[in-house]
Amino acid sequence: MVDCALFAVEELMKKHKECLLYGQDVGGRLGGVFREAATLAQKFGDDRVFNTPIQEAFIVGSTVGMSAVGLKPIVEVQFADYIWPGLNQLFTEVSRSCYLSNGKWPVSMILRVPIGAYGSGGPYHSSSVESVITNIRGIKIAYPSNGADLKGLIKAAYYDPNPVVILEHKGLYWSKVPGTQGATSVEPSEDYVLPFGKAWVLQEMRKQENVETLTIVTYGMGVHWAMNASEALDMKDQIEVIDLRTLFPLDEDTVMKSVKKTGKCLVVTEEPSNNSFARALAGKIQEDCFKYLDAPVMTIGSENMPAIPLNATLEQTMIPSTEKVKMKIKELMDY
Repeated sequence: MVDCALFAVEELMKKHKECLLYGQDVGGRLGGVFREAATLAQKFGDDRVFNTPIQEAFIVGSTVGMSAVGLKPIVEVQFADYIWPGLNQLFTEVSRSCYLSNGKWPVSMILRVPIGAYGSGGPYHSSSVESVITNIRGIKIAYPSNGADLKGLIKAAYYDPNPVVILEHKGLYWSKVPGTQGATSVEPSEDYVLPFGKAWVLQEMRKQENVETLTIVTYGMGVHWAMNASEALDMKDQIEVIDLRTLFPLDEDTVMKSVKKTGKCLVVTEEPSNNSFARALAGKIQEDCFKYLDAPVMTIGSENMPAIPLNATLEQTMIPSTEKVKMKIKELMDY
């Protein structure tokens, strides 16, 4: 995923002189803490790839002015936990500029956000924040599960006039987490663009009589938990796995069509499920598909704790896993 994103940005910067990349530690030789901007400063110079202070309000807010003079900024906050100082700018300026100016001053920017728990990052480097971001009207939101999708969505985001937030699970960056080899992919070509609002039926259920079937709706790391769990239970023919790819716009048609076909649904997220995007989606599915359902729409997420523990064992106890998803699948199938 790191390489696919890196090559996507490099291709865009070669083609578009107005494209800038800036954030914490992305300039110079380091190229970011995840090496996601490696070599770009050397190739394009310090005037197009540069470091900023540890000042997220400036990183996010400056994109308004950059866009106003015709530039196309790609910016980054180092971890999702650091987005909070920039939230005022994202909400009051970036997301509203197009609407409040009647289209005269759209903020055409991309905000890349490494997200999720991985490798004992602790309470300040591991949070999932999509439920807050999805409540900001006026922005588009992507959350890919593999390298090819990340590249295609970066390209789509660049050519979209709306501000776009791309949430990138850092546990998938190098596929070092067991069971996430599916996050690696052949790099798509330069002209590959993946449209927003189009989910991927990653695993399709085979039509069967008198067999319990299930739809799993998820994104990011949840895709890998779902795929691994269905394989471990030997239920790949009974379980349809939908990778949302983008949280807004949301491909409701694909989701509802699948749930009406299978009759059961599990929404998988890494966030604590209370008051979450996943719980809201589950409610929407329950409303639209009620007469087709054979069981309540269920969700599984992290334990409802204030923060991710630093201790590795406690971290794994809090967040979902393949094993936890397996147990939830069994519960739904036996309902």
